[in-house]
Amino acid sequence: MKIKRMLGSATGMVLGLATNLAHAAYELNLQSPETPIAGQIYHLHTLIMYVILAIFVVVFGAMFYSIYAHRKSKGHQAAHFHENTTVEVIWTIIPFFILIGMAFPATKTVLAMKDTASPDMTIKVTGYQWKWEYDYLQQGIHFFSNLSTPRDEIDNKATKDAHYLLEVDHPLVVPIGKKIRMLVTADDVIHSWSVPAFGVKQDAIPGFIRDTWFKVDKPGIYRGQCSELCGKDHGFMPVVVEAKTPEDYAKWLADQKAKMAAVVEDPNKVYTLDEMKSKGEKVYTTHCAACHQASGMGIPGAFPALNGSKIATGDKAAHIDRVMNGKPGTAMAAFAAQLSDTEIAAVVTYERNAWNNHTGDVIQPSEIKALRK
Repeated sequence: MKIKRMLGSATGMVLGLATNLAHAAYELNLQSPETPIAGQIYHLHTLIMYVILAIFVVVFGAMFYSIYAHRKSKGHQAAHFHENTTVEVIWTIIPFFILIGMAFPATKTVLAMKDTASPDMTIKVTGYQWKWEYDYLQQGIHFFSNLSTPRDEIDNKATKDAHYLLEVDHPLVVPIGKKIRMLVTADDVIHSWSVPAFGVKQDAIPGFIRDTWFKVDKPGIYRGQCSELCGKDHGFMPVVVEAKTPEDYAKWLADQKAKMAAVVEDPNKVYTLDEMKSKGEKVYTTHCAACHQASGMGIPGAFPALNGSKIATGDKAAHIDRVMNGKPGTAMAAFAAQLSDTEIAAVVTYERNAWNNHTGDVIQPSEIKALRK
């Protein structure tokens, strides 16, 4: 009876797994191309797959036929010869023409991918652990794009959304029908800005600026990810591009400029503790919680806790320096170039007065402004 119950349980597990696999999403090809370059890549991929299939059929067909039709049981004897000039010429010339036939369209596609001349607009992309910064060079706006998937979904405490780990707070917004040149770099480690539907995958390397381009033909939301192993939370660095009609893009651009003008704050303004904690919690959730956790307890062995730490409860100047300049040789990034004076002051204030930390310190934006000089 015990063995039967074990077999029944095992059978149920297998059937359950099979059912889940049957309903799981899977892809048998590249994503549908949404740009001219992606279309060329898609058709090139299909062409080469047909060539590979034809070679497979011819080579293995000949091999299996030879094994079957010339087997020893039928009385065939192995032929003894050392060379055949005609055969050698044939198996040299045919692959040569096959390679030329594949290399010609591949070269055209690669050259087109690298042709970033005469763009309609240029956007600089900077990769950080683990977010992207977008700087619209001609329009004078910039913002950070962070993962917006709720922590409860990541911790398996809530049902995962359809776009789990592929959603951000601020997507890159571009107009359709325009050639967009992307200048790609990184601030800390090597990242890779990738959107499969665009046929774009460009490494972001610290100290170097690489470029790529795309032109979207229809409005929509297109998703990708950092496709370089850039650290522990590599999978939490999505790319989301929202393509809008020129009219909608113009409205979005005007709205962004208005928002940027509205959030310009006086660095000499004096804030209360409650005001800075409120601002700091938002900054912490966006930029710090992925590593140090919302609870401030960090991840043992990877990221230190801030709750009760010497940094967050000790010398105020050392804490500010750590946030602004990071810690070389670790995953602690420098936020001086990423955050404003008010944001740095707010997040340091929050960390020194959140959880079990009660220093009572209130860091003002003017203190951060003075340190930048």
